[in-house]
Amino acid sequence: MTETARLDASRAVLPLFAGALFLLVVLPVGWLAVFAFSDHAGHFTLSNFRLLVTDPSFRDPLVTALALAVSVSVICSAVAAPMGYLVARTDMPFRRPVRLLVMASFVTPPFLGAIAWELLAAPNSGLLNQLYRAARGADPDVVLFDIYTFWGLAFAICCYTFPYVFVLVANALDRIPADLEDASSMLGGSAARTARKVTIPLALPALLAGALVAFLQTMTLFGSPAILALPAGFHVITTKIWSLFQYPPKPELAAAASLPLLLLTVVLLRAQAKILGRRGYTVVGGKSGEVRPVALGGWRWPAFAFCFAVLCLSVLLPYGALFNAAFSRIPSQPLTFSNFTFSHFQFVFQELSSTKLAIKNTFYLGMSAATCGTIFALVIASLTARAATLGTRALSFLATAPIAIPGITLGVGLFLAYTRGPVVLYGTLWILLLAYVTIELPAAYQQLQAAFRGISGELEEASRILGASRLGTLRRVTAPLLGPSLVATWCFIFVAVMRELSAAVILFTSETKVLSVLIFDLNESGDLAAISVLGLTMLVLTAVILVAANRIPGFTGGMKLGRRI
Repeated sequence: MTETARLDASRAVLPLFAGALFLLVVLPVGWLAVFAFSDHAGHFTLSNFRLLVTDPSFRDPLVTALALAVSVSVICSAVAAPMGYLVARTDMPFRRPVRLLVMASFVTPPFLGAIAWELLAAPNSGLLNQLYRAARGADPDVVLFDIYTFWGLAFAICCYTFPYVFVLVANALDRIPADLEDASSMLGGSAARTARKVTIPLALPALLAGALVAFLQTMTLFGSPAILALPAGFHVITTKIWSLFQYPPKPELAAAASLPLLLLTVVLLRAQAKILGRRGYTVVGGKSGEVRPVALGGWRWPAFAFCFAVLCLSVLLPYGALFNAAFSRIPSQPLTFSNFTFSHFQFVFQELSSTKLAIKNTFYLGMSAATCGTIFALVIASLTARAATLGTRALSFLATAPIAIPGITLGVGLFLAYTRGPVVLYGTLWILLLAYVTIELPAAYQQLQAAFRGISGELEEASRILGASRLGTLRRVTAPLLGPSLVATWCFIFVAVMRELSAAVILFTSETKVLSVLIFDLNESGDLAAISVLGLTMLVLTAVILVAANRIPGFTGGMKLGRRI
C-alpha cells in the first residue's frame, strides 16, 4: 500500500484533541465571560465591574493583593539571587545539598507551609513565641512573632516562592559561558568587578523574569492567604473570590472578579516571555570553557550560614513543627518523651471518617490526571514538534494557554460551565479531573516538547517508510525513547495534583473531597494535630514517588519537577 493510500489516523487525532482542549480551556473561560457581563436575570450589564471598582469590600482585597505581590517579589529576589549566585558560581561548601533542599520546598504545598508557620509563630500558642517567653521569663502576652499580619503572610509566602526565582537565576548562571568571565579576568578585572560587570548583567533578565513569576504566584495564591489573612481580618483577591461562593453564592461577581486576575496573568506571562526572549550570548570560536568557582575565602562559611538560615525558615523549621504536632499529645507544646503519642495517627486513619475517602480520591485523581495529562502532552508534542498535520500552531497555543489561567479562576469557570446542562459534572470527580489536567497540561507539554528536540526524526521516518502510521510510530518508537521524560512528566503531574488547592476548593463536594481540601477544612476547625499527620503523610507519599522514579534507569527528571515556570 502506498503512502498516499494509507490511512493516517493522526488526521483524526488533531480535531479530536483540539476539541478536547476546547472543552478544557475555551469553554470555562467563555462561561466566565458570560457570567461576568450578566445580571441575575441573564441580561447584559457592566454593574458587576462597577461594583468591583467602587465597593471598598472588593477594591481593598485587590489593592492588598497587589501590595502583597510586590512585597513578596522584592523579598524573594533579594534572597534568591544571592543564593543562586553562591550555589552556581562560588566554592561555598555543601552547594549540592543546598540546591536539593531548595528543590524540596517545591513539593511542600504553600498552604501546608502556612499551617506549619501557624504552629511556629501564632501569637499565643506558637512554639517560637513559647520558647522566647520561657527563655526570657516574659509575660504570656509578650509576642516575638505574629504570623497573622500582612508581613507575616508575606513572610510565609516568600518561604515557598523564592525557589522559583532561585531556579531561574541558578540555571541562568549555570549557562553563562566561562570565557566571558575569563576575558574580564585577563583584562585585569577582579572577581568582584567581573561579577558586577559581566555575570550579574547576564543573569539580570532571569532575575527580572523570576520576580515576575513571584509576583504572579502571589497574586494567584489562595491557600496561604486563606489560612493566615482571614484570621487577621483582611482579604486578598483570591480569598474574596472564594467568599463569593459561600452562602448566598454570587457567581456573577465571582466571574467578574476573576477576569481581571486572568488578564493580569496573561500580561505578566507575556512580559516574562519577552524578558527571557531577549537574553542570549554565543561563544565565538569553539566550546565554552569550564566554569571555575569564585573563591570566597573567609566568606565561605558565612555564605553557607546565610543559605542554611533561609532553608531553616522554608524547610527545616516547618517540617519540625509538623512533626512535633503530629507526635505531641498537645500540638502546641514541645515534644518530649513524656508527651509522645501515636493517638493523632489513630484518630486520623481510624476515627476521622473523611480521611479514607480523601486519600482514595486524591490517589485516583492523581493517577488519572497524571496518565491523561502525559498522554495528552505526548500526542500534542508529537504533532507540533514534527508538524505532522495542519493546524499544529493552534494546537500548541491551546495546550499552553491554561498557564495563563489562575487555579481559582479556572475553578470558577468550570463551576459555571458544568453546573448546568447539557453536561452536569459538578459533584463528581470528573470536574476535578478536568481541572487538574487543564492546570498541569502546559508544563507537561513544554517538558515533552523539549524532549522531542533531543530525538532525531530519522528513526520515526524509518518506521513510517516500513508502513507504520504516525500513531503506531509514536507508540512503538518515540514513546520508548522518551521513557525517562514521560516518567518525569507523570510524576510532576501526580505531585502537583496532591498539592493543588485553588481550583479544588471551588469544585469539591462532600463526596469528592481530596487531601488538600480536607487539610484546609481541618484548619478551619483548628485541628492542627490531624493536619500535621495528613501533611506529613502527603510529604512522605510525594517523597516515595520521587525516590521510586529516580531509581528508574535513565530517569533524570527529579530536578525538573521543580521547574514549573
